[in-house]
Amino acid sequence: MKPSLSTLPLRSARWPGVAGLSRNPGQRGRWLGGVLGLVLVSGCAAVSTPSDPATALQSATRLTWGASGPAVAALSRSSAQAWLDAQLRPSSAPPTLPGPVQAQISAMTISQRPVAELVADMVQQRQAANALPDDAAKQAARNAWQQEMNRLAREAAQRHLLRAVYSPRQVQEQMTWFWLNHFSVFQGKGEIRAMLGDYEDSAIHPHALGRFRDLLGAVVRHPAMLQFLDNAQNASGRLNENYARELMELHTLGVDAGYTQRDVQELARVLTGVGVQTKLGGDPPRLPAAQQALYVRQGLFEFNPRRHDFGPKVFLGQPVPGQGLAEVDQALDRLARAPATARFISGKLAHYWLSDDAPRALVDRMAQTFQRSDGDIAATLRTLFTSNEFQRGAGGKFKDPMRYVVSALRLSYGDTPILNTAPALGWLNRLGEPLYGRQTPDGYPLNDSAWSSSGQMETRFELARAMGAARPDLRQAVEPAMPGGPAPAPTPLPAPDGAHALYGQPPGADALGARTRQALGQAKSLAEWNALLLSSPEFMRR
Repeated sequence: MKPSLSTLPLRSARWPGVAGLSRNPGQRGRWLGGVLGLVLVSGCAAVSTPSDPATALQSATRLTWGASGPAVAALSRSSAQAWLDAQLRPSSAPPTLPGPVQAQISAMTISQRPVAELVADMVQQRQAANALPDDAAKQAARNAWQQEMNRLAREAAQRHLLRAVYSPRQVQEQMTWFWLNHFSVFQGKGEIRAMLGDYEDSAIHPHALGRFRDLLGAVVRHPAMLQFLDNAQNASGRLNENYARELMELHTLGVDAGYTQRDVQELARVLTGVGVQTKLGGDPPRLPAAQQALYVRQGLFEFNPRRHDFGPKVFLGQPVPGQGLAEVDQALDRLARAPATARFISGKLAHYWLSDDAPRALVDRMAQTFQRSDGDIAATLRTLFTSNEFQRGAGGKFKDPMRYVVSALRLSYGDTPILNTAPALGWLNRLGEPLYGRQTPDGYPLNDSAWSSSGQMETRFELARAMGAARPDLRQAVEPAMPGGPAPAPTPLPAPDGAHALYGQPPGADALGARTRQALGQAKSLAEWNALLLSSPEFMRR
């Protein structure tokens, strides 16, 4: 019988469905085995011998965006501890990406122009369009503005996807996505589309494995967050509590931390005057002599003391003297070092990396590390990754759309450059998790049930056929024609066979169930084999 998607275990009554697997961690664990067979209990001496291929495959499945030939080779050459050390404490130098991939990123507008300049230009373009007297000309100018804004947002998404697929610093790239989701902004508001590239590159990416307090401070000062949660409108006498509330509920303490509405109001008062200035150059605003030294302008970030409430405040039970911008730093210190923040962030990390029901004892140990290390994210992750609970928890997470698409691309392409990311970004849209597309500030859900519906699975089966067959539009470069000349010929890529190389023979086959191996053995082509693997229940989990 010719294999089809309907013969695979996810569609079979004899195999548990996705919901059943979520309820059966024992069965999940038998599918893919443990993480880093060489990762030991925290505090034990590390094994220094290289990983065997089977262990390397298991490790790559869980600790990278997805197993690939290069990732498995790198893990096989290194000890578990050495590899983990390099991931958690990456060099400050830029990572090495395949040449054509880096060339795509370097050519982007967001890589070449400062964000303040970009935003100022887009604001000016919008204002000029609105000022046109002719309705047709006005609409055409507005459409051109929209197209350029969309292009800038698309560049940010393309760069994020390319880094996720190809960067050797896989833990940092995953944590960049995690924090972008944790500190979520929606691209459709204001000038945020022009700010996204800088938001990721200056506020999130450099701090993804650093101190949480530094990350929090960078986000608080970034215009994308200030515009998204309306703090640019927060001023003395015109209080806007949106950002203050989400800063405590979603970003630090968590909803059950016991703070009060009074704390929300007091934090909103602390944040008055913290806003965005989109005009380039010019003199600072006219201020009283006593306030002139308190004015701050850094890029698009502005603290205007004229808009600030200098009255005394009491936040989380402790006074906050009226000092201007220094009040913000004092409040952020208090939030970042609160025990509730340590527990909330640790629980969310365990939820993302391990399971929807991470053991309380593990989360407690992570929170202790978080507090002891003054919010060191890498140290907190080390406590998670080197725990017995993590070692036993393989297969404990169902892939959300981002992980599903990126893991499929990594498995299929390895280091072979993707020259057109548009199809992959389209797949994320179809699966309901486009980058920067969450309209509410809570970010996309991390729980398995949000992504395992029958409709989601049907769409994944359709996309598996496209990805397994290496669609031509994904394999060909999209380049503008030279003025006066013909369009350049597309650059084809070889059919993706990374999946077959990793899973088509031992030890990879040992990670697959009997029914999946049977279906794969009946495939009539490499493209069909790839599609079947990408539709299998094993590939849906990590």
